[in-house]
Amino acid sequence: MALTVIFTVDSPAQAASRVRFARGAVSAVAAGSLNGYKDKRTFVIKVRAGQTLTTEQVGGRPITVEIIKPDGEPFEGDMDLSCHNRHEVTPTEAGDYRLVVTECQKADRWRGRFRLKVTVR
Repeated sequence: MALTVIFTVDSPAQAASRVRFARGAVSAVAAGSLNGYKDKRTFVIKVRAGQTLTTEQVGGRPITVEIIKPDGEPFEGDMDLSCHNRHEVTPTEAGDYRLVVTECQKADRWRGRFRLKVTVR
């Protein structure tokens, strides 16, 4: 069974936080807070080539997750009518992926804490 590690980010001016996994774990939960539609939190995760990177919202606060590939280009996932908080990148390129979390603009406004599950296999 994999362990989950929670990282928190509270300061809007704080730099991106690196997502790290407990030894033997394949998933971690990144957490932070947002203060409106213009606010964002960025997490960085290092992956190897050929893996599968999955993101999934945890909890009831609707978030949008934008994934930026190691080459700086955005990941073009399925752009359905949802908030885009669930993604699967497979196969991955080797390097750092940036996960940019914002409040979902398709839902009611909220302020507060969010959680994002990140899995790499």
